[in-house]
Amino acid sequence: MTDAKPDLGSFGSFGRGVTPQQAAEIEALGYGAVWVGGSPPAELDWVEPLLDATTTLKVATGIVNIWTAEAGPVAESFHRIEAAHPGRFLLGIGVGHPEAHQQYRKPIDALVEYLDALDRHRVPKGRRVVAALGPRVLQLSAARSAGAHPYLTTPEHTARARELIGPEAFLAPEHKVILSAPDPADADKAREVGRRALEVYLNLANYLNSWKRLGFSDQDVAKPGSDRLVDAVVAYGTVDAIAARLREHLDAGADHVPVQVLTGSEKLVPALAELAGPLGLKGT
Repeated sequence: MTDAKPDLGSFGSFGRGVTPQQAAEIEALGYGAVWVGGSPPAELDWVEPLLDATTTLKVATGIVNIWTAEAGPVAESFHRIEAAHPGRFLLGIGVGHPEAHQQYRKPIDALVEYLDALDRHRVPKGRRVVAALGPRVLQLSAARSAGAHPYLTTPEHTARARELIGPEAFLAPEHKVILSAPDPADADKAREVGRRALEVYLNLANYLNSWKRLGFSDQDVAKPGSDRLVDAVVAYGTVDAIAARLREHLDAGADHVPVQVLTGSEKLVPALAELAGPLGLKGT
């Protein structure tokens, strides 16, 4: 096992409940990884079926919550997966939100303790990433893991993050997209979908503070979220316009962009197929 920077290709899929068949289809389209969102339990037995169904696709967690999944059992899962599928699993961890966890305390301290525990259980630094938004956690992600997995950010945040973590750290910012066919010009409809996806995050201080650091005002981040905010964190329009927006992260210094398509699970693969060409992916 190595601590070299992870190689997940330029783009991956981000979502929940991906089936092994979908994973195989996503791999065939040329995407390098599937990121599975939410806060899965420490027993990561759902990872193996996705890897069994594919040959090169990587699977990453976005993210394992340090309050609900103890480091020891998570490490056991990691080593079991690694033994069966060497180099194909990336462990994403994060602190979640103070609104959701009574035991929540200073995230930097809790993360350091959790990373120390992963060290003791021999989970390699280069095979884990940290959900990071603010400067201190971004710097910690580079010092104690392969790098950072920011969520609900912009290419401007990606550029700032790259400056903070340096060129050697891995950077994988998630970005949400809406494929608006048959009318990609209908911005109001797309924003309506985007606002529904953002609703819960407008209650969470971590995201509000992150957006304010990027220059969004109190009015922008007040419910239901301004057009300016929605347009910044949710890409919509034609597939070419969406692909151009996603590539802005790469231009700003990202290594890999997990793409979260805001659609039902049954439409996920068709949506990713529409984007594959404009993203320059070489699917089979």
